[in-house]
Amino acid sequence: MKNRTLLFGLISGLIVTVVTLIGMASLYDTDREGGMGSMVLGYTTMLVAFSLIFVNIKTYRDRNGGIISFGRAFRIGLSISLIASTMYVLGWMVEYYAFLPDFYDKCEIHQVAKLKAAGASLTIIHAKAQEYEQLKQMARNPLVHALMTYLEILPVGLLVSVIAALMLKRKPDNGRIAMG
Repeated sequence: MKNRTLLFGLISGLIVTVVTLIGMASLYDTDREGGMGSMVLGYTTMLVAFSLIFVNIKTYRDRNGGIISFGRAFRIGLSISLIASTMYVLGWMVEYYAFLPDFYDKCEIHQVAKLKAAGASLTIIHAKAQEYEQLKQMARNPLVHALMTYLEILPVGLLVSVIAALMLKRKPDNGRIAMG
């Protein structure tokens, strides 16, 4: 079953990485609107990719006589989450450092322009600009940047793993006779 978990983790990672990286690159298209819509797409993609956790746990349970503990089911989900999250982090790190080193500058310009168009006060605009300056400082350190990126995706995988393990766990019947 380890091979299936690895396969499902790689497929999940491929789905979330490809869709998210295309979305990140699309922020460079000045005719497109980023922001909330891209966040919704990103997290929806993560949920779709992590739906393979359910499939793999159910397959394991079915091949194991219909029995799986919460702990075993969670470990399967955790393994898939870690594989997919690591692929996502590595993909983003390569894309950011090799191809989009001004990504956060573009995001800052976009967000500030949005705030100005909405009539935000200079205090709010300045606070948003400062937020991006801090983000850019943190992104200069690849380890910190990788940890920040893990914090985007790994909690989603952990949540799906817990839900899947709770829904799909099944204990042995222990020979009880059904009364009916």
